[in-house]
Amino acid sequence: MNNFRRASAGFRLLYPLSAILYPLLLSGCHSTPPPTPIDQLNSQQTLGYQYFQSHCAACHYDRQSGPLHGPSLLSVYKKTYLPSGAPANDDRITAVILHGRNMMPAYPDTTPTDLQNLLAYLHTL
Repeated sequence: MNNFRRASAGFRLLYPLSAILYPLLLSGCHSTPPPTPIDQLNSQQTLGYQYFQSHCAACHYDRQSGPLHGPSLLSVYKKTYLPSGAPANDDRITAVILHGRNMMPAYPDTTPTDLQNLLAYLHTL
């Protein structure tokens, strides 16, 4: 009976400890690394950042979470899917930029160079 009481006491200590540690472990599983600092961007990414600021920043945050007019693009490539449920890849993001989607207007006149610079920048977020 003594061994049962010791084991029982040990389990009573584990319950409160697990109630504290379990949520901490779960919250750490979904964190993403921060974006690359702007001063560490290469030349192509810097051009993409400038394009983002002049064409996208009015509707999308790039370095903070939460929606502006459109969804935040923070960690856009670090997730499996876009907010729409489409895969988070260059092909899908290019299609949304060029053809629009829902409230996002189309930007068909985006040059291939500007598009590649923008995608390079979005990969840093």
